[in-house]
Amino acid sequence: MREDWTFKDLIAAGWSEADLEWERRTEDSLSALAEGRVDEARAGFANALRLARAGFAANDPRLAASLSNQAAAVATENGSGTGQIRAAAAQAWSACDSWIDKMTAPRTARSSMFHLRMERLHRPAYEERWRVKGRELLADVREEVCADETLEFVGRHEAAERVARWHRERPVTLSDPRKLMAAVILLAAREKRFGINGDALPREEGRLQQQ
Repeated sequence: MREDWTFKDLIAAGWSEADLEWERRTEDSLSALAEGRVDEARAGFANALRLARAGFAANDPRLAASLSNQAAAVATENGSGTGQIRAAAAQAWSACDSWIDKMTAPRTARSSMFHLRMERLHRPAYEERWRVKGRELLADVREEVCADETLEFVGRHEAAERVARWHRERPVTLSDPRKLMAAVILLAAREKRFGINGDALPREEGRLQQQ
């Protein structure tokens, strides 16, 4: 489901066209992956990475997500040669702490003047709650893709679930929390699991063997 944002909306939110275009390219690529169009997904993720490198700060979680997606894409295509980009992705996720520290919460429009006044009075606490949630999301992602393992694409079913989750959970405002959630939910990479003979394991089986 597409959203109809105008250029005026972007300016008012402090967003650029690149912010919205990254979301669209990454979502389209994840959708292609869900439908089994792997070559199209790889090309789309590469385009999203170029956009992220040109328009986002080094500590932006969307750049980290693009690097992880690209590492998975390269591994899916070549099966090797991903060490450098995987390391860059891990470094980018590590740098996101400083981005979270400066993350600002969205200002919600409500009909109640009482709620508006309360939000203004308690703005620091309100923003800190978002940062706490952001750190939790970041910790989950690091556990998912930052170990010293080869990355691979998620399966078609999981890719479809992530697209559906994005449509369901994305914030309705253009905000820093939306940028973070896009990076987390539109992530198409996961660690590759290996069996005793070096064969890749399904995700659930790999988890069971680690327990």
